[in-house]
Amino acid sequence: MTESNTPTLWDPASFDVPAEEGKTRFHDLDLPKALMHAIADLGFRFASPIQAEALPIVLDGEDIVAKAQTGTGKTAAFLISMIDTFLREPLDGKRRTGTPRALILAPTRELVVQIAADAENLCKYTGLSVVTIVGGMDYQKQRDDLRAVPCDIMVATPGRLIDFLGQNEINLRKTEVLVLDEADRMLDMGFMPDVRRIVRACPRKELRQTMLFSATFTPQIIELSERWTFDPTRIEIAPEHVTTDRVEQIVYITTHDTKYQLLKNLIETRDLHKVMVFANRRDLCRDLVDRLIKDGVDAALLSGEVPQRKRIQTLDRFKEGKTRVLVATDVAGRGIHIDGVGHVINYTLPEDPEDYVHRIGRTGRAGAEGTSISFACEDDSFLLPEIEAFIGRSLPCQQAPESLIDA
Repeated sequence: MTESNTPTLWDPASFDVPAEEGKTRFHDLDLPKALMHAIADLGFRFASPIQAEALPIVLDGEDIVAKAQTGTGKTAAFLISMIDTFLREPLDGKRRTGTPRALILAPTRELVVQIAADAENLCKYTGLSVVTIVGGMDYQKQRDDLRAVPCDIMVATPGRLIDFLGQNEINLRKTEVLVLDEADRMLDMGFMPDVRRIVRACPRKELRQTMLFSATFTPQIIELSERWTFDPTRIEIAPEHVTTDRVEQIVYITTHDTKYQLLKNLIETRDLHKVMVFANRRDLCRDLVDRLIKDGVDAALLSGEVPQRKRIQTLDRFKEGKTRVLVATDVAGRGIHIDGVGHVINYTLPEDPEDYVHRIGRTGRAGAEGTSISFACEDDSFLLPEIEAFIGRSLPCQQAPESLIDA
């Protein structure tokens, strides 16, 4: 179904956005009426920096490799581009099911569901179909969804997509647009063997449009981007607001030996619930969970070594308030969107200042207030100046209160 099947009563002139110097309006991009209608419903007035830079390129069908964080608007950038293409170039004749025109790969169910919801909103008046393929959810229902209608936009996690490819339920040979979202995270989580198989199942890079997004440009990500994209434009976007103003940020000066006691007492004496605790290593995260549970604090682990199905169950329990403390590594914690997280505790300071921003961004969401408490000891306090330089502000440091260190 194409734009000709959409309501004709809506007039783009009714969505009045006066031009502003230095800003790109969606009106300025000559988008199809059905797509503009959905954009107006969502209240998108001006393109974000990544949208303003990427859209003119990808709307022309070019490849991009973009360094961008969660929250920069990258999802809308690649969705608007593919929807524009599909409305302008509708497919005639009967189409096979399970053969998407666009494939979006993302590392977690959380992110896939979020992207699919955004796609549904933007496709509202287009008749384009969105199919979600993720692990940890009903296999047969997803198979039924695949077989029900021809698929325009498929959003998937690598593992479950490989399953369906193996069953010949999905054919990627006609994929026109391939999006690899949070590529660095897929690499960190061990998904690259699956991603390589999926990319090989798509048309050659010269015959498709590829968009790769990553929060970091490591040598391995650069090497993969060169292999998978064709003459791409490289884009780097810094987050507009490095840290949110709604998050109170505190640093407690402590020692290595008193850190755990400080953590336990903070949670118990201040009766904290829905707390995310970050540490730099998997083994340390495991140890913290074991010690908290032993001390009667309901805690759970979120790290790359936890199987996908278990991670989903753990996140669901935390969201529902059934788990009090979630202990996570940076890889597993990035991109998680959970409302109501009141406190983020940095048990160890991150070595990369960007990870500090990702961590504290788990609280203070959706207009709520949040608190970030970082522990700085003799092992990691030297990381503070780099973090402060990155976020552009000094962090208030104070000695950890004696009452929170006493056994």
